[in-house]
Amino acid sequence: MELDVSGARIFYTFPFDIPILGKITINETLVVSWIVMAIITIACIILTRNLKVENISKRQALAEMIVEMANNFVVGNMGEKFRYFIPFVSALFATSLISNLISLIGLRSPTSDLSVEAAWAVVVFILITRQKIKTNGFGGYLKDFTTPIFVMTPFNILSELATPVSMACRHFGNILSGIVINGLIYGALAVASSALFGLIPGAVGDFLSKIPFLSVGVPAVLSVYFDWFTGFMQAFIFCMLTVMYIANAAETEE
Repeated sequence: MELDVSGARIFYTFPFDIPILGKITINETLVVSWIVMAIITIACIILTRNLKVENISKRQALAEMIVEMANNFVVGNMGEKFRYFIPFVSALFATSLISNLISLIGLRSPTSDLSVEAAWAVVVFILITRQKIKTNGFGGYLKDFTTPIFVMTPFNILSELATPVSMACRHFGNILSGIVINGLIYGALAVASSALFGLIPGAVGDFLSKIPFLSVGVPAVLSVYFDWFTGFMQAFIFCMLTVMYIANAAETEE
């Protein structure tokens, strides 16, 4: 994708696109996703090395705090019987958060690719459907589409299919919009800097107008919201929707 902002061009393109066996393609989203998984794996290995019962290190204290927060989040929102979801929800949150924040080091966030969000949403949708069938049985699951009356069946089916679509599009839209807005701001500040310093006459003005002074500092402040705050909140919201949908699917379970 290429954006043109008053003469300033901003590019969001894949630096490589490697076809394997003529059909499978390795693109930037896939490679960065591997990097995200590697970061999480290394972090887990570092945090869980040489664990002790007494005189624990700050590293172990941090690991225990993270585990306790994950336990409280899942059990507090889903109940004790869903404790086995803690690893899944924790992995989902960590992957989403690191994917959102990895753009800070110049890599394209995997969560700005709709295919990634769609894959996550499909996994969550399968878990929701599984829980509904486990709760009401397959017949009860199908019967639920006919409530409150049979003529509502098509609308209930659409409502069911809308769940993964809305989850994927919500996360994707917020992350991508943050990237686009940041890009537009960078471009606008570069143009403003060029115009401002271009007012200085002579060679000094020509030289200074080529340096985007205004692009330094202001984008960093805005990044606190568009990258850090939004990245964390979108990961939290996605996981919150996941646990609530699954918990609601089991609300009639005895």
